[in-house]
Amino acid sequence: VTSNNAIALVIVTVQAFAGMWINAFIVSVICIGLLKKKSFNSNEKILLFLGCSRFGYLCMSWLHFFILIIYPCFLIHPIPQLSSAIQTFFSSSNLWVSSGLSVFYCIKIANYRHSFFTFLKAKIDRIVPWLLLGSVLLSLSISIPVYNITAELTCNNPNATNLGNYFILNVQMEERIFPMFFISGLASVIAFLAVIFSALLLLFSLYRHKRRMQANSVKNISVEAHIKAMKSILSSLFLFIVYFTGLILSLVYATNEGDTMKLLILAFVNVFPVVHSLVLTFSNPKLEKTLLRTLLCVKCKVC
Repeated sequence: VTSNNAIALVIVTVQAFAGMWINAFIVSVICIGLLKKKSFNSNEKILLFLGCSRFGYLCMSWLHFFILIIYPCFLIHPIPQLSSAIQTFFSSSNLWVSSGLSVFYCIKIANYRHSFFTFLKAKIDRIVPWLLLGSVLLSLSISIPVYNITAELTCNNPNATNLGNYFILNVQMEERIFPMFFISGLASVIAFLAVIFSALLLLFSLYRHKRRMQANSVKNISVEAHIKAMKSILSSLFLFIVYFTGLILSLVYATNEGDTMKLLILAFVNVFPVVHSLVLTFSNPKLEKTLLRTLLCVKCKVC
């Protein structure tokens, strides 16, 4: 193991375990709440699904990276194919559900009198389970062909377990399945645009609502809800930009012989599921209160 690979492994490990911890925390709090009240709302359904997909993605990503650096000889059929397919599934689910959460906040909180928007606001709780099911089916439709193509390429390339060859293998896979890769990229752009439009609609709704409330000096609950949702959506938008920048850089440097830049890009891309989960935790009063109480208990025990 080279020094650069060792440093990258430490960075990815710290990043992955921090992300797995915060997402496991989100899932556990929601599940405990479900056991207490026997039901949960649409927001909790989205957060639960998002936490599970991010935990799975970070776990699989770290495990594959660890084996790739420490025990590359273990990457034999069918491990590379399964790893690529599972990571693709969780990554795609993460992307779609993150954008869906921003759209959910916009529909729930924004105030518009258009008939279609009113219809969505009334039916959004029934639509959410179907949106989650749709994200699963879409992610499966992308990950299954990835498994098949990766199996074909690894069988034809016995040196694919080498770190440099592994990244080149990904590029070859994308060339072989260009139509599917194009559709996947188009879906990612649609998800990104959904976050942008949600932010713009919510911002305009907040502006109109504040103008109506200017004459009223009393603090309005709707304004607070708008501002909290805006913080969450804008943070999602910023992290989406970071994520897409990392994906573009990974394609640019994929055929580069040096591994350092590729490893840094990998850490750069994995920022999204870690930091965004923290933002969602502190945007949710229940999760924030539970997290602060947990950290206080840990601090007291340590001291």
